[in-house]
Amino acid sequence: MKLHTVSPAEGAVTKAKRLGRGIGSGKGKTSGKGHKGQWARSGGGVRVGFEGGQMPLIRKIPKRGFKNTQFKKVYSIVNIDALEMFDNGVEITAELLLANGILSKIEPYGLKVLGNGELTKKLTVKANKFTKSAVEKIEKAGGKVEVL
Repeated sequence: MKLHTVSPAEGAVTKAKRLGRGIGSGKGKTSGKGHKGQWARSGGGVRVGFEGGQMPLIRKIPKRGFKNTQFKKVYSIVNIDALEMFDNGVEITAELLLANGILSKIEPYGLKVLGNGELTKKLTVKANKFTKSAVEKIEKAGGKVEVL
């Protein structure tokens, strides 16, 4: 196959309908826009959601809640079962997890350890935040928890 022989699949490309080119085309004179009116004019039509002056549905429906994203605390999260890959006695930090590909990036508020899964290794975990179940499982396995 060569570049100059490549063409679209049969029926994938259709010719543009030529408007206003005589009565025989079926789209002559008014070009499929009918006679006069808003839709026949240049730049005619209404904006999305306009209902002819009637109160639009989007303004009738009550609004609820808000997103407090300005003060949201964003953590990089990791579950206990992801720490199982490390050897006994290793000190786990966000930088170590990033280097091993467990985290894709370190978020502004640092690392948060969640308690999903099981841990059998004796590890020292340094993070900004822990869940209660994560602390229990790390200490049950003989490890230590350090809050930064």
